[in-house]
Amino acid sequence: MGFTHIWVTKQPNNEEKPMDDEILTIFCICDDLLKTLGYTDHPQAVMSNAEVMLVAIVAARSFGGNIAAACRWLNTSHWIPNMLRASRLNRRLHRIKDCFLTLFAIQSATWKTQCVSQIFNVDTFPIPVCDNIRIKRCQIYQDEIFRGYKASKRRYFYGLKLHLLVSQSGKPIEFFLTPGSTSDTKGILGFDLNLPQGSIVIADKAYNIYWYEDLLAEYGIKLMPIRKKNSKRPHEPWERGLQWLNRQTIETSGSLINQYLPSSIHAVTAEGFELKVVLFVLAFSLSFIFK
Repeated sequence: MGFTHIWVTKQPNNEEKPMDDEILTIFCICDDLLKTLGYTDHPQAVMSNAEVMLVAIVAARSFGGNIAAACRWLNTSHWIPNMLRASRLNRRLHRIKDCFLTLFAIQSATWKTQCVSQIFNVDTFPIPVCDNIRIKRCQIYQDEIFRGYKASKRRYFYGLKLHLLVSQSGKPIEFFLTPGSTSDTKGILGFDLNLPQGSIVIADKAYNIYWYEDLLAEYGIKLMPIRKKNSKRPHEPWERGLQWLNRQTIETSGSLINQYLPSSIHAVTAEGFELKVVLFVLAFSLSFIFK
C-alpha cells in the first residue's frame, strides 16, 4: 500500500543524513513505545517492529519520505543488516501505522508540560497531492472536495489541508488532516484543545467565530483571532501586540515542516499518502529532541 514504489526529485546530501546518536535515540523511543503498547515480535521475524518504525522516521527526516533510499542507507551503514524487501516492509509498516500517531500524542504531551507560557498558535497549510494541471489524472483523490484555496498564497491546490496547533516555541501540540476545501472555520472545531485553563490560542482572520469563542471562554481558553476591520469585537492594543509578537511562530513551523516534504509526495493510495504526511509532522516534532 501507499509507498511500495517511491521516487522523489529531492535527494538528500551528506549533511542531511542522520547522526548515530539520532538513530539510536529514535530506535530506543520506538522500542520503548512498542513494549509499552504490548507489541511483540515474531520469533522468526527478520526485522523488529522498532526497526520498521525507524526506517519510516529516518525516511521522513532525512530522505524526503523515500523509504527505499532510507532502507539502502541504513543497510549499507550496517544499522539494519537484515533488511526486508519493499513489499513486506510496506505491509509491516501499515500494520503498526497507529503507533506513529500514538508516538506523536506522547511527544506532544511532553511539549505541553514543558510550555513556559500558555500561548498557542493555530493555522492551516496546504498539502497538494498533485499539480492542478494533473488533477484529472490523479488516482489517489478524485473529488471536488479536495480542491482548496490558500488565501495567503493566492492559489488553488488539490489535496489535503493540515490543521496545526503549536506552542509559543513552535512545538506541535495537535494536528489533523482534512480535504482541501475544508474551511478554517470548520477546521478549528476538529481540535481537542485540551489545554490548561488560562491558555490563549492565537489565530488569523479566518477563525473569527464568536459563539465558539464564548464556548471556549467557559472552559478557560481564550481564542484570539486577528479581527477584521468591521469586527464587532475589536481587540485591545495589548492583544494586537501579543498577536503580532507570536503569529510568526506558526508560520515558521509550517515552513519547517515544508522543508521535510519533497517536491512531489509519491504514493499509490490515499492511506499511504496520509501516512507519509503524518510521518513528516512526526519527524518535525522529534526534531526538537535533537536541538
